[in-house]
Amino acid sequence: MDFPVPGPSTAYAVSAKHILLSEILSVTSVMRKNSRWALSTPSLTSRDSTLASSLGLRVSKATVNTYASSRGSTEQELMMGFQDLKLLIKDIEDIHSLPLSTLLSPFLAIIRSPLSTGPITSSALTALHNFFLCGLVHAEATSLPSALTELSGALSSCKFEASDSSGDEVTLLKIMAVIQDAMCGSVGRNLGDIEVCEMLETVLTTSCQMRLSEILRRSAEGTLHQLVRTVFARLYEFDPELEERKVADNDGTEVGEMKMSVSTSGPPSEGHTPSDEHGDDVEPPVPASPSAQVEEEVPPTPTVPRPAYGLPAVLELLRVLINILDPNDQAHTDSTRLTALRTLNVAIEVAGTRICAYPSLSTLILDHGCKFLFQLARSDHPVVLQTALRTIATMFETMRPKLKLQQELFLAFTIDRLAPPAGSSTRSLPLAQKALTNASRPGSSAPSTPHLGPTPSESDTEKAPSTPRLLTAPARGDTRELLLETLCQMSRHPSFMVDLYVNYDCDMNCENMFERLIEFSAKGIYPAQTVGGHDYHLQNSQYLCLDLVLAFVGRMASRAEGASQAWPSQFPRPEELQHTKSKKKLLLAGASRFNVKPKTGLAFLEENKLIYSDPTQSRAVSLATFLKNSAHLDKRLLGDFISRPENLEVLKEFMRILDFKGKPVAEAMRELLETFRLPGEAQQIARITETFAEVYFATEPEEVKSQDAVYVLAYSIIMLNTDQHNPQVRKRMTLEDYMRNLKGVNEGSDFSPEYLRDIFESVRKREIVMPEEHTGQLGFEYAWKELLARTRQSGEFIMCNTVLFDADMFKNVWRPVVSAIAYAFITFDEDYIIERAIAGFRQCATLARHFSMPDVFDFVVISLSQATSLLSDAQPAQVPNYPMVDVDGQPVTVSSLSVKFGTNFKGQLAAVVLFNIVNGNANALREGWTQIFEMFQTLFLHSLLPSRMLQMEDFLGGASIIPLRRSQPTRVPPRSDGLLSALSSYLMTPYGSSTDALVPDATDSDVENTLCTIDCISTCRLDELYAQIMQLEAEPLVAAVRALEALAHERTVARLKLESDDVSAAPGTTQPSLYALPYDPASVYLLETMVSIARQTPQYIEDVWPIVFEHLSALLSTPTQYSVLLIERAVVALLRLCPLLAERETLHDQIYLSFDLLARLPPSVASSVAEQVVSGLTRILQQHRDIIRSQTEWNIVFALLRSTISHPDASRQSFDILSALSMDGPEQFVTPDNFAGLVNALDEFASVADIAVDAQQQGRRTQSLNASNSPIVERGRKAIDMIADLKKFWSRFAETSSLQKNYVWRQFGLPVLASLAHQSSNTSREIRHAALVHLQRILLGPHLPIDEGNHNQIEEIFNRVIFPLLDELLKPQTLLRDPLGLPETRLRASALLCKAFMQFEAREDQTADIRVLWIQVLDLLDRLMHVDRRDQLYEAIPESLKNVLLVMNATGLLVPPTSPEDTREERQVALWAATHERIERFLPGFLDEIIPTPPPQPAPEPSQAPSS
Repeated sequence: MDFPVPGPSTAYAVSAKHILLSEILSVTSVMRKNSRWALSTPSLTSRDSTLASSLGLRVSKATVNTYASSRGSTEQELMMGFQDLKLLIKDIEDIHSLPLSTLLSPFLAIIRSPLSTGPITSSALTALHNFFLCGLVHAEATSLPSALTELSGALSSCKFEASDSSGDEVTLLKIMAVIQDAMCGSVGRNLGDIEVCEMLETVLTTSCQMRLSEILRRSAEGTLHQLVRTVFARLYEFDPELEERKVADNDGTEVGEMKMSVSTSGPPSEGHTPSDEHGDDVEPPVPASPSAQVEEEVPPTPTVPRPAYGLPAVLELLRVLINILDPNDQAHTDSTRLTALRTLNVAIEVAGTRICAYPSLSTLILDHGCKFLFQLARSDHPVVLQTALRTIATMFETMRPKLKLQQELFLAFTIDRLAPPAGSSTRSLPLAQKALTNASRPGSSAPSTPHLGPTPSESDTEKAPSTPRLLTAPARGDTRELLLETLCQMSRHPSFMVDLYVNYDCDMNCENMFERLIEFSAKGIYPAQTVGGHDYHLQNSQYLCLDLVLAFVGRMASRAEGASQAWPSQFPRPEELQHTKSKKKLLLAGASRFNVKPKTGLAFLEENKLIYSDPTQSRAVSLATFLKNSAHLDKRLLGDFISRPENLEVLKEFMRILDFKGKPVAEAMRELLETFRLPGEAQQIARITETFAEVYFATEPEEVKSQDAVYVLAYSIIMLNTDQHNPQVRKRMTLEDYMRNLKGVNEGSDFSPEYLRDIFESVRKREIVMPEEHTGQLGFEYAWKELLARTRQSGEFIMCNTVLFDADMFKNVWRPVVSAIAYAFITFDEDYIIERAIAGFRQCATLARHFSMPDVFDFVVISLSQATSLLSDAQPAQVPNYPMVDVDGQPVTVSSLSVKFGTNFKGQLAAVVLFNIVNGNANALREGWTQIFEMFQTLFLHSLLPSRMLQMEDFLGGASIIPLRRSQPTRVPPRSDGLLSALSSYLMTPYGSSTDALVPDATDSDVENTLCTIDCISTCRLDELYAQIMQLEAEPLVAAVRALEALAHERTVARLKLESDDVSAAPGTTQPSLYALPYDPASVYLLETMVSIARQTPQYIEDVWPIVFEHLSALLSTPTQYSVLLIERAVVALLRLCPLLAERETLHDQIYLSFDLLARLPPSVASSVAEQVVSGLTRILQQHRDIIRSQTEWNIVFALLRSTISHPDASRQSFDILSALSMDGPEQFVTPDNFAGLVNALDEFASVADIAVDAQQQGRRTQSLNASNSPIVERGRKAIDMIADLKKFWSRFAETSSLQKNYVWRQFGLPVLASLAHQSSNTSREIRHAALVHLQRILLGPHLPIDEGNHNQIEEIFNRVIFPLLDELLKPQTLLRDPLGLPETRLRASALLCKAFMQFEAREDQTADIRVLWIQVLDLLDRLMHVDRRDQLYEAIPESLKNVLLVMNATGLLVPPTSPEDTREERQVALWAATHERIERFLPGFLDEIIPTPPPQPAPEPSQAPSS
């Protein structure tokens, strides 16, 4: 039944007196309907006070002022009360002037009387309700406080005879309405604490009585909620300090009167058995009477009104509600707890934030409230669980600053229930959490990288303790979903994750709750392996976890964009918190290492200055302090460690930290043994007890006379603890037994019985056990006390939506976050989820850029790339012939990928998102470039890349499109001058087979899907990204090029090795041949892209070059094993990059490494790329000739030029280069460094002509090659002239470079002469004769740079120039090359031999021994003369020899013997003898004929003296 709430706006047309009289009539009418009431007659003893006064009677004031005290005991008195009231107001028009208590008295008497029936009481209650409505009961009424007191008492003690249940419940509903009128109306503020408690108790009890109908209880609960809102709203008006003093002052004075209790007399809820309530929390209910009633008696109505209610009433209400929640109190059923939960939730919703201002209220909630609520959060009753969770969420929403550790406990417990790993340890859990869950979770103390796979198995050191414990069942189905919903609701604040990080992760004594929650949420997005339930529940759980993750990322992105708060100055400094976080991480890592191997852990701790860092502290004190204060150490291992002999000092300091002074020995032992597990070895136990005895006895304990006595007591306590609490011990030790065992141990005397009794009882009642091993309710109570103790030190919960910690937070959790978002994007199909996942990706990319974390950006790209389906592991040997269709005038290739990708909506989304993220953020990418270029590669192979990204450039035909198949013709027409590049030649080669022409047909559906793919690729803006690559900074650019090189290496070098090994290992392979890879367009594309990027970023060539060169050198090292096009592109790439190297002084040496690599190409390969090589070299020499500075560098350049000579067209350009170099102009290009190389290169051109002419003659062609009909011979002829012309530089070098003449001869003169001599046997007659002529002119001319006094140089002319020439000409095979022209050459050469000898050796001033050289000359003349007797040489040789002999004779070198006395010098004698002997072999008598022996001269006569 609904009643309107009274208010000041309620208006009535009738007077209050009329309403009062009408209500009196209504009530008395109902009374008269009852047969018992109808027979009642008025009592004569009851008279009106006015009549008594008129008769002169004396009437007491009590009789006049109170009705309730003297009336109501009989029906007549109750009826007479109304008659008296009517007489009282008969002559009074303004009844507001009368005391309100007088006006209400008869009505209240009816309500209070047990004689009343349900209808009568109901009518009286209706009257009271109307009085509130019409304003009769108002805030300014006379004697309002006393009236309200009476009203409260009447309502709370309302009794009436039961009739029908429905009517009785209507009466109870009216009681609720009147209570609501009183408390929620204008007069409610005048109620006292006791009255409010009475009314609240009445409504609360009604709502909890299970024997009442559901409608009545729900209605009463609705009234209760309204009353609670009203009462708790007053907290905003109270002065907290004043109210707290009032509570302290009233403590004990009115507690009994204000004590509220709740009765649930009626059938208990199913599954619960009612029992008496215990303790002082709730009063036992009054036994139920036969009549329907609210089961509480009210204290007598006070005569002095109390002050308006305040904090005491609120506190009492809160106490009662919280006590009802106690899950261990079996007096209350789940239904009662539900009522209390809903009511408490209303109270916190209304005034949760204000409750924090009242210590008495907040303490109640922080302690018992949280404790009971957290225990109810384990309930299996779904409604209880839901309501408890709602209340908990409301509590954290409004009171979070006061609930730091409580929130930590709840979050940890919730996460454990949602994600309980199997077989895990609880060792590292906070104590209260373990007791609350009675379950286990991973025991690793050090934080680790989030792992989304199966939980790794634990090591032996991380196994759970052997103490048995109850396991909390993991949350499943609706329960799991409900817990997740609660987590999501709690985390809706923008600063929630920041607050977790600041308050917990940056607190040394708290768990890393932020990391745990993110790790759990990320794992929760994956399909659960151990959590049961329907698919709907599992999927919804995944969505909720995704919401948590995406909310975290979204809010962090918002803060990065400026939506953050400033860090308040009163909070701890962010630097301190971050330092604490770093130190905590190290401590956890050290503790983890200690738990595996203490020595390793201590070394780690010392290295990081976490121990032994204070020079004023001893090492033992420092280590003991760490061991005592670290909560993450394995207690079993700790006990074993400190009880070792070498750690005795540490053990002593450890015990001194505990401070046993003034503590009983049992409590001291308890405190000690709660810090570590007692080891099992007897010696270790003895060591611990001995040390304890020493430390404890030093505190001078009472009644203990010696250290030995303490030692015995300590041992006895350990044994007593085992005896009393070990379930395997059947016969327990008694106190007498214990006392008997300790007789005479205190220095020969006994301990007092009281002393030993205290020890015995302490151990018997409370087992000495490590806190981690407490189980059940006892363990929880112990843990809760520890949590409350920590609460007093932990401070308030810091709340600030700051951006200061976002970088560290994101750095810690980005990997599982991005992985989870990627999984959601790939797996879930709902548009909303996909849209949110896309937003999450973009936000992660934004954060990665904002925090300069390329690893994150890479991970996002890699995750999205896997969803695109554009990454393919397959490497087809050849790209198939895909059909091409014409769409709007544009050719479109319908490939397998374009058809498949066109139907893959998720893949298209991933591609668009991926490239939209990368576009504009390319500088943030590192490892992700591999996936980007792999997708480019896939799109290239299926003709889906923009045309700009498909071009390759060279020096010949500009840009061309990379062919996808070997048989595809080039799109670039041949050059007009007939010069074809290796590319064109390669592409025109008919490689195709008959099957290549078979092109499948494309269906309309295939074309449509392909168009969808093209639209998607167009949306991805790949060309924009490609352009951005050229604008990258150094680090991302290097990463991009490295990724390209890795992909190219995989398709070339790695693939070659793999396939060649397979071929070699194939059965039947006897002699493994050189395996060659087939043409792979992707390898060409990757190479071209890599080089294009390098060329367009010249500022970073120093960083990029090593990567590119590594790949190019790998290709060019084995060029015959790759396709011709790939090698050509590698050569072009090398030459296109060389100009960039030339602009960097530090990279000049790399140019020559590249040239050398090209020069060493096999002839077949070199010929195919000769045009490209010479074109590139020409460009470098034209633009950067100054970079070639040394002889070695010039030699490499000339070697590269010589490698192109065999190509008919490339050789023309090469010769032009040499011509330009040797040209004598304003700028001299010939230097001492390049002179020899230039000679060798020109000599090579002449040699090529030699080969060409010889080949032509071997072919027996009619027309011989000469300079007029053969460019090769022409270039050879010019090369001879150019070599000879180089003699002009000899004198210049000697003058400008200050070179010695001997150096000029050896380095510059001799190479020219040797080259001319070499070409003097050339098959081409023109070249041969020109070379011989030039040789003769130079040798016999005036410019030869020799020192005539240096006979070694003369010998070199003959030994290295003339003699080799004649030797070559005398060879039979040389004659065969030109049988007609070679005799003439021999003749000229023989003449040159003789002339040279005469000029250089047959000199008058010759002092050197020329015999050896002269004999060699005679040998050659002998051979020349007899090589062919029909030849002209047979006649010409003697003539030439004659001239030589005559000259030698004339110069005094060759002198015949004289007689009778030989006056010749010794060298003349020797030379003549050798000459005569050698000439006599082929021309007997010739020497004597030419130089006859002079006739003997007569001896002179002695002179005679004249006669006298």
